[in-house]
Amino acid sequence: MNAFSSLMDGFGTALTPINLLWAAVGVLLGTAIGVLPGIGPAMAVALLLPVTYGLEPTGAFIMFAGIYYGAMFGGSTTSILLNTPGESAAVVAAMEGNPMAKSGRGAQALAAAAIGHFAGGMIGTVLLVALAPKVADLAVDIGAPDYFALMVLAFIAVTSVLGSSRIRGLASLLIGLTLGLVGLDQMTGQQRLTFGSLQLADGIDVVIVAVGLFAIGEALWVAAHLRRTSGRAIPVGRPWLGRQDVKRTWKSWLRGPLIGFPFGAIPAGGAEIPTFLSYVTEKRLSKHKDEWGKGAIEGVAGPESASSASAAGTLVSMLTLGLPTTAVAAVMLAAFQQYGIQPGPLLFERESELVWGLIASLFVGMVLLLALNLPLAPVWAKLLRVPRPYLYAGILFFAAVGAYAVGGEALDLVVLLIIGLIGFGMRRYGLPVLPAVIGVILGPNAEQQLRRALQISDGSVSGLVDTPFSVSVYAVVALMVLWPLLRKLARGLRNSRRTVS
Repeated sequence: MNAFSSLMDGFGTALTPINLLWAAVGVLLGTAIGVLPGIGPAMAVALLLPVTYGLEPTGAFIMFAGIYYGAMFGGSTTSILLNTPGESAAVVAAMEGNPMAKSGRGAQALAAAAIGHFAGGMIGTVLLVALAPKVADLAVDIGAPDYFALMVLAFIAVTSVLGSSRIRGLASLLIGLTLGLVGLDQMTGQQRLTFGSLQLADGIDVVIVAVGLFAIGEALWVAAHLRRTSGRAIPVGRPWLGRQDVKRTWKSWLRGPLIGFPFGAIPAGGAEIPTFLSYVTEKRLSKHKDEWGKGAIEGVAGPESASSASAAGTLVSMLTLGLPTTAVAAVMLAAFQQYGIQPGPLLFERESELVWGLIASLFVGMVLLLALNLPLAPVWAKLLRVPRPYLYAGILFFAAVGAYAVGGEALDLVVLLIIGLIGFGMRRYGLPVLPAVIGVILGPNAEQQLRRALQISDGSVSGLVDTPFSVSVYAVVALMVLWPLLRKLARGLRNSRRTVS
């Protein structure tokens, strides 16, 4: 009942005219930027992060929530109409959505995706309301060894799940951890990797790292491949669903959140795995198996619902533990830190108005998303015709202005370009970007918790594993590390038994 009353207070905050305006602006901006090819939700939030500096925190985060969900919807629009996913979570939408669009059913595919986002976001946010305060209460008792164990879990999970290999994921994480070392040591005051520059003594701002890796790196990468890639958007009418379409999709909309929310809430879960799991589940349960691969509407509805619910799940671990599980959550965590707010177990007590206003705004944003984007889908489709040279020139301009606005130092622009070149190199060699961003954000915190745990135990390494919670987390880490080897051994034993029989 306490959570319900807090949510009602949150609606009082979210439904004020100014916050409603920020929610609407966030949804429109997020969708408009998310629709453009190659720009996913993470890049949209990173690009618009400097825009919110002049706002008070509650309005800024309500706007971020709108940008987040709007960009996710925009990414599915790009996938369906152009077969160009803006992010990995939107890949599955292209598998059935693009064949639907090519066969003249693009309007139905967009409607199934929009309603899927609405249903998944609503159910996921209800679960967020129910679970987040309880997780926060439990997290209050978590000590330094437990926090360090959770961060190790996040590091291992994010390097294992993303990218074409674990080595590449680990290399990306090390890049992020190295960038996080720049500045003064918090305990000794020793300069690290500053190269004698006073401007670098405070470290590299996370906003500059996020904008550099996402926006600059992506723009340089697309520019390098501009002549090799081309795509034409498929024209679309007003999205609508017939009775038969609704009959085929309503169960998919309800099943998606049951898959997406848990994966979003666990460290380094994200939306990639649940969208594929939802796709496989819908394919197995479908009565129209001959349509799969040619444009099955369930293959759009289920994964999009799972993707939206996973976004609500990411907020559970970010708000209660301060652990980002996706690139967008990592950028939002940077925004919290920019306002001097540290997400964690005490956030619900110290910043109650902000948190519950943000959660209530998710419900408001979902309604705005559906109300605005269904009629405006033809307009978003026209944005896909923007020539890419103009598009990415604009991205570079706004990224540079945003980075300069962070500290007002010309050195920030040089650092932005260097990090952008690092982002370009990472894409060239197949290194995922998310581990680097999480390394920058969580690296200093992990170091601080490690030192604190060792100080408590007088330097004994056993102090890192002296609680049942930390032992349990390290057991999960060991299982994740050893799982490929165990699976390989099991496959070998199975093959040997077949050979003997």
